[in-house]
Amino acid sequence: MAEEETLEEPREDVRYELDRDRVLAITEAAHEGDAERVTELMEPLHAADIADLLEQVDYDDRVAILKVYEPEIDGEILSELDESIREEVFDLLSPSVLTDAVRELESDDVVDLLEDLEDEQQQAILGALEDNDRLAVEQALTYPEYSAGRLMQREVVAGPEYWTVGEAIDYLRSREDLPEDFYHMTLVDPRYHPVANVTLGKILGHRRDVKLKDIAEETFRTIEATEKEGNVAYAFNQYHLISAPVVDEDGKLVGVITIDDAMIVLDEEHEEDILRLAGVGDESSLSDKVIATTKRRFPWLAVNLVTAIVASMVIALFDDTIAQYVALAVLMPIVASMGGNAGTQSLTVAVRAIATKDLTGSNVWRVIRREILVGLINGVAFAVCMGVLGMIWFKSPMLGAVIGAAMIINLVVAGLAGTAIPVLLEKIKVDPALASGAFVTTVTDVVGFLAFLGLAAAFLL
Repeated sequence: MAEEETLEEPREDVRYELDRDRVLAITEAAHEGDAERVTELMEPLHAADIADLLEQVDYDDRVAILKVYEPEIDGEILSELDESIREEVFDLLSPSVLTDAVRELESDDVVDLLEDLEDEQQQAILGALEDNDRLAVEQALTYPEYSAGRLMQREVVAGPEYWTVGEAIDYLRSREDLPEDFYHMTLVDPRYHPVANVTLGKILGHRRDVKLKDIAEETFRTIEATEKEGNVAYAFNQYHLISAPVVDEDGKLVGVITIDDAMIVLDEEHEEDILRLAGVGDESSLSDKVIATTKRRFPWLAVNLVTAIVASMVIALFDDTIAQYVALAVLMPIVASMGGNAGTQSLTVAVRAIATKDLTGSNVWRVIRREILVGLINGVAFAVCMGVLGMIWFKSPMLGAVIGAAMIINLVVAGLAGTAIPVLLEKIKVDPALASGAFVTTVTDVVGFLAFLGLAAAFLL
């Protein structure tokens, strides 16, 4: 019975993964030109799964799949594609399929797609849109990149603030161009300034004679069209927003941002922070070509080489000491590695806290003191361990004391540097996620070697 349940119920960790056998069957059928079989295998898949499939296969398989499945490509699939292969897929699709697919999308999704295209492709798609849709997209493209104006959808459900529930319901039923997904009706004053939001649930749950302003949401925030999309995502997450109206410089309603778009931005912000901390760029993907990946990683490897040379120059200052006491060469990597790991721990916490606006001027010194104390306590604990190990391994109590003292110094400095460096970079308008890692690694390596070898030169020779 247990075996049968295992076969019927997929493991939780693979439940949402693409089935490997299905992917192989799709690629084989595509290379054989069997469009009917490919369509049959793809039919149960969600648009996001189809996009994942196109991202995971190699270029030749992608070409084969699109060649036979092209008529079934729709706007939802295109909007789910990762940016790294989006332009490549667009190049493989015929103009008619591409324009038909884009027509199905709401304005915010069209803007998101057009941002990745060359001017010629942009104009071809814009020319295929209805006049109103084209105007809305063109206006959105006039806003700065990565702003709320690019993120918003122009399709808005709005009504006067004096309306009743009944009037709102009659209006919604009479409209034939309602957005596919919306959560609020935005109430506006006579100058078309948004003043409140009313959820659809409250509209449907109250009598027809109830005033909309009497059942409006308590939490109401507007977003300026020029606001950075990272701040928009933060506002949605911080204030638990479902949707928020977007206003122009005069405070007039020009669009709306919904939670799905805000959460995509938040996810992208998190992903960028992780990639930048690792020094692999902010748009790395498994679909990237070898040359593109190499170019993106090379600069940060070069920076790491420079920092390693700096650390080596510190070691060179003590070459006589190392020559006389070979055990130092054996133990040096331990001090540097522990400092580097401790620094990375503090750095990761600090960068994340800065991104979520939890680390501010009001609590920065408290956080720095905490990280220093954590480094001190961990340093003492590991100093005892290394002190004992040094005495047993090399029969030298003084060597154990030296490496223990160096461990304490480096872990304290690691806690300080891991927090203070990203804060300082943020103050001078440099992305902490992008540049902190190299600085923290350099500091912990240099301090670790200086402390260990300097103490060794002073007390062992």
